[in-house]
Amino acid sequence: QISDLLGIQWAPMNIPMSRRLQTLAAFVWIYLILFGEALSIYLFIQLVYSRFWWAGILYGIWMLNDIDICSRGGRVSQWVRNWTWWRYLCDYFPITLVKTVDLDPSKNYMFAIFPHGVISLGAFGSFCTNATNFYKLFPGMSCHLITLGGHFLVPFFRDLALAIGMCSSSEQSLLHLLDQKKYEGNAVCMIIGGAAEALDAHPKEYKVILSRRKGFIRVAMKSGASLVPVFSFGETDLFHPPNNPENSLLRRFQEKVRQLTGISPMFPMGRGMFQYSYGVLPIRSPVTTVVGAPMEVKRNLEPTNEEIDAVHAEFTKRLQTLFETEKVKYLKYHEEAKLVIT
Repeated sequence: QISDLLGIQWAPMNIPMSRRLQTLAAFVWIYLILFGEALSIYLFIQLVYSRFWWAGILYGIWMLNDIDICSRGGRVSQWVRNWTWWRYLCDYFPITLVKTVDLDPSKNYMFAIFPHGVISLGAFGSFCTNATNFYKLFPGMSCHLITLGGHFLVPFFRDLALAIGMCSSSEQSLLHLLDQKKYEGNAVCMIIGGAAEALDAHPKEYKVILSRRKGFIRVAMKSGASLVPVFSFGETDLFHPPNNPENSLLRRFQEKVRQLTGISPMFPMGRGMFQYSYGVLPIRSPVTTVVGAPMEVKRNLEPTNEEIDAVHAEFTKRLQTLFETEKVKYLKYHEEAKLVIT
């Protein structure tokens, strides 16, 4: 009766062990995202002030010497990317990676990913783990998900981020990864809308920030890397954040925090570990990340604003085409689904 009053829908007891492990994997992952960096800093401080202080000092010295690795190609570990944990996490939704065309492994590519969603689970599962078979779909290629450089300043947490292939979002880092003289078959995966776009992540809505995002176009032109539109269908259906229309008190607070920290203070309202009504676990809902056809970009070390605008306009058309073509396959509500580009 109390459950009915509170509107709680409890999970049944006779759930298969595989589904319980999937839920556990999602539980650990969401708390790692929410509190992992704070916990890492706390553990490092505890280590420095323990009898093993010397280990903390040695790690700190090594970390300072290694601080720019995130801008020099990173340090991926296939062992970490193959963890069974990732398989359970991706199967929880499930997350599926789909290719529409083959990609030439002798070239480098800029994967421009939309939408950001609350925490970009589609991009993470597809490009930070081997659970969705990236290497089988794109033989001879490697991928790096791009994130803010500040994450690589956090002890211990940075090592996990590097191990799964993440690199810094600085222009130096991007141009290094896309340098045809150093690498072949690199897919640099950027979530273009970033933290600002996360504020518009609501179920059945696909509002992406692209009109004022032109830095990735400039990098692609400077490197000569092909631009590839990537869309994660279902990404915005994983949480039910509170309504935050433009100019509302909540939205103004979120925007202010984002401007100060670079991180959007989202409220990931989903389900719980043992019930489906409240909590921060993402909702079990499929996410399909579709990799579109590459758009060839002529190398131009000093592109003008007009040249950047022309490439940007063509890419925008291709993203719209990808959305309209593929949404019928992966969204049950495809008839009402609209792509809004701001």
